[in-house]
Amino acid sequence: MIKDTIVDGFNNAPHRSLYNALGLTKEELERPIIGIVSSYNEIVPGHMNIDKIVEAVKLGVAMAGGTPIVFPAIAVCDGIAMGHKGMKYSLVTRDLIADSTESMVNAHGFDGLVMVPNCDKNVPGLLMAAARLNIPTVFVSGGPMLAGRVDGKKRSLSAMFEATGAYAAGKMDDAKLREFEEKVCPTCGSCSGMYTANSMNCLTEVLGMGLKGNGTIPAVYSARIQLAKHAGMQVMECVRKNIRPRDIMTADAFENALAADMAIGCSTNSMLHLPAIANECGIKIDLDHVNDISERTPNICHLAPAGPTYMEDLNEAGGIHGVLKTLLDANLINGDVMTVTGKTLRENVEDVVVTDRDVIRPLDNPFTKTGGLAILKGNLAPDGCVVKRSAVAPEMLVHEGPARVFNSEEDCIAFIFSGKVQPGDVIVIRYEGPAGGPGMREMLSPTSAIAGAGLDKEVALITDGRFSGATRGASIGHVSPEAVSGGTIAYVKDGDIISINIPEYKITLKVSDEELEERKKTMKIEEKTELTGYLKRYSKMVSSADKGAIINV
Repeated sequence: MIKDTIVDGFNNAPHRSLYNALGLTKEELERPIIGIVSSYNEIVPGHMNIDKIVEAVKLGVAMAGGTPIVFPAIAVCDGIAMGHKGMKYSLVTRDLIADSTESMVNAHGFDGLVMVPNCDKNVPGLLMAAARLNIPTVFVSGGPMLAGRVDGKKRSLSAMFEATGAYAAGKMDDAKLREFEEKVCPTCGSCSGMYTANSMNCLTEVLGMGLKGNGTIPAVYSARIQLAKHAGMQVMECVRKNIRPRDIMTADAFENALAADMAIGCSTNSMLHLPAIANECGIKIDLDHVNDISERTPNICHLAPAGPTYMEDLNEAGGIHGVLKTLLDANLINGDVMTVTGKTLRENVEDVVVTDRDVIRPLDNPFTKTGGLAILKGNLAPDGCVVKRSAVAPEMLVHEGPARVFNSEEDCIAFIFSGKVQPGDVIVIRYEGPAGGPGMREMLSPTSAIAGAGLDKEVALITDGRFSGATRGASIGHVSPEAVSGGTIAYVKDGDIISINIPEYKITLKVSDEELEERKKTMKIEEKTELTGYLKRYSKMVSSADKGAIINV
């Protein structure tokens, strides 16, 4: 316990004087001190309720005999940051969050931690920190938003972005656009589909770092407050039993996470975050192995944007534990891994019942026989790229068409809104990768504009950037190597034919090797010379997307 090294003894009297300044009592300092990492702020809808979650965690810690102490973590709202330079600062915060949490914990010393994230980069950033620090830790998220309703149908943020595309295409009037604005995001919480935030909160549950319901109990439900209290209590059990993150996040646990990812159809961003978290655990995730898992794991959930169901529906149907029970019964995951409950995954799901097989389908009636994500390789992406194939229309699983090339997201959006996109086109957006962006912006605005114009079943989009979990259609991201590193994507020209074959995991630029070599001699790599501050440092230190966009040290 930290009291042995920081609190007790005459030499720690200065420390005790500062604890005294905090108003802590002698009795509180005799107990395990639990750090609570709060991602609360007033700009991110998924975080505005986290103050309530943190208070509940504090109660749980105190009830179980610990002393809770809160400190903060930053958060960016990807939706608000979307479509402008702010999105360059989204992915990069993952490492700031991990580094600052590491700094706070090691500077002050804690016996255990409860991490309270919710949105896209907070969850992986804090999981990275948990693995790095390796002291007893439990996660509890702020919870997902309830779906909105427009025209009697459930809606979410992806519908809002697509409505903007429909408006630009002249298919929606001012009044209807305003109705979408007012209704698609009706409560606090992480946006209501299987987007990145919810994907990572669900995968936290799969990894064993969160309690049952962490990924699916809606933010506004009282059960979320109860879950937070239980998380506070459970970290004390982890402290007493010395159960640590790297005891839980093993190679088998990551294998389970990849299988669950395929089953529920997570965001493509999970292919950035899982490798980065695994890296902190000393584990390497091979992207080639992802397709092996996809081949044997059916996609059994179709949440928005892939289908008409939402996080609240998954919660009612049995939640992530219902998915895990389904997979475990077919021996598709390892049930013997440890979790923060102090029990194995098998023990945790033993009594779980799936109540709605339309939401969590049985394995003999999946949406598709293969998983929700696919890694494609070919001369355009020698080190791989990723697509959420569960959100791709069947007619776009195999596609070939002429390239329309843009060196920034802004140029591409202007082209789409001009109405110049033709059926069959393959839009290419480059210089948006981890180093080239820098920050690997999400491309929800252009993909939604395509979908809103009714072209998502006829037009593909390829980028060395990435996509929001809200994206649907033949949207292929994380092209590696990226353009700024001299990847093939830097040498694509307008009119080049690009072939996409998702069932065969192939992506091909139909240009000869000789022609490519000639282009490399004459086409100059673009570099952003105006960078300053954190983005400048980040661009020089970040790895390629296929390695998880981790910081090279």
